Amino acid sequence: METKLRILGFAGSLRVGSCNKALLRAAKELLPDHVTLEIFDLDGIPPFNQDQEEKMPEKVSEFKSKIKESDAILIATPEYNYSIPGVLKNAIDYASRPYGDNPFNDKPVAIMSASIGMLGGARAQYHLRQTFVFLNMHPVNCPEVIVTFAQNRFDLNGKLTDENTKVFIKQLLENLVNWTNRLTQ
Repeated sequence: METKLRILGFAGSLRVGSCNKALLRAAKELLPDHVTLEIFDLDGIPPFNQDQEEKMPEKVSEFKSKIKESDAILIATPEYNYSIPGVLKNAIDYASRPYGDNPFNDKPVAIMSASIGMLGGARAQYHLRQTFVFLNMHPVNCPEVIVTFAQNRFDLNGKLTDENTKVFIKQLLENLVNWTNRLTQ
């Protein structure tokens, strides 16, 4: 029996009705065979405090464990003030500490973003890629899944209705799987 590739997904939004959380749910329905996607909610991760990095809060320890157990990472993020949401940056900062215990090291990663605006979170994606450099992560470069005018792409229950977006998500997931397999050979 073939081992399933494990992807850990999380959204840079805490909002229950977040379009980015909805993107992750859509991705779960579009996974290639032999792949699992576990979605982790960042809600409950406290603000980073270096005084606590040797004895991490329980939610941070759980997050770090999930990252370590995964083969690849999938991040769905909105854009706030032309950049990465604070909740996402905080979670990444906390999980990558203390220095020398970075579970993101050498992980393949893919990004999706959704926004009610015309740029769909593109600037957040570029800033997130800069963070990946220090974390020594390996991002999938294409396709870029940037969902513009997101309020028109989901139904009232948060289900993705836009077929073009589904095609791009499916391709991103396939590329993430291929990239992960390539990096681990």
